[in-house]
Amino acid sequence: MNDLPICLTCGVQYAGPRQDCPICEDERQYVGWQGQRWTSLEELRATGHRPVVAEEGPGVVGLGTDPATAIGQRALLVRAAGGNVLWDMVTHFDDDVVERIRALGGVRAIAISHPHFYGTMVEWAHAFDAPVYIHAKDREWVARPDDSIVFWEGETREIGDGLTLINAGVHFAGGQVLHWRDGSEGEGALFSGDILQVVPDRRWVGFMYSYPNLIPERPRTIRRALSLLAPYGFDRVYGAWWKRVVHTDGAAAVRRSAERHLRFALDEGDDAGENYPPGPVPDPVAGPGPGSRSGSS
Repeated sequence: MNDLPICLTCGVQYAGPRQDCPICEDERQYVGWQGQRWTSLEELRATGHRPVVAEEGPGVVGLGTDPATAIGQRALLVRAAGGNVLWDMVTHFDDDVVERIRALGGVRAIAISHPHFYGTMVEWAHAFDAPVYIHAKDREWVARPDDSIVFWEGETREIGDGLTLINAGVHFAGGQVLHWRDGSEGEGALFSGDILQVVPDRRWVGFMYSYPNLIPERPRTIRRALSLLAPYGFDRVYGAWWKRVVHTDGAAAVRRSAERHLRFALDEGDDAGENYPPGPVPDPVAGPGPGSRSGSS
């Protein structure tokens, strides 16, 4: 549907004309300073947007757009043994990118971290006859309902051999990450979008309820995410933008990042406000006890 409206700010395609973009009006995003503006695939193609396809890591191919659309994120093609999975989404879509992805083996399944990255997911699903996995807690944000969308419930969902979606719940209640057991040459990889955002330092990740509006995530939500991630080993963490990758010891990077966030957020310890080197995880991450995991949102 080349003429369906696409929000120029977040890049999400809607099922029909409307005046507002609920995703941008939510406090986690924003309406552009010039007011609500719209585009379409037809207009993006006419203005010279083109796909960018480049390697991002072992068995991982990045997919972006030049000029960038929406907030500039790139998607990732995870080249798993059982078939490729497209992680996250971009807005631009044309015959060129379809041909290039098919040359790499196509797409068996699509999974998207959170509503800001829904883009033109239905176009992609139809082109590759692939299901789109979205956590049911984010059902209300789907702007173009379609039978290709699979709403799953619970804490984890297997979508292939060694491929597990985890409802971390950071940033959005349905915020999900993808764990690839065989990624990073057998050491494991985590695809986090900006549910756990790889920051420019690239040795750390961030946990925010809103990134553009700088609203920090709640400690209980972070503790729940850590509890769910604990059984999974991973060496790399792939964030949402080009080259935003933690290249080694990714699981430890997530743990120490949570330690730092919680120490600052809770203002605990005599050295609050200082820099925290890697080390053992203290009580702020563990939380008050077994009941802490149930306090998620």
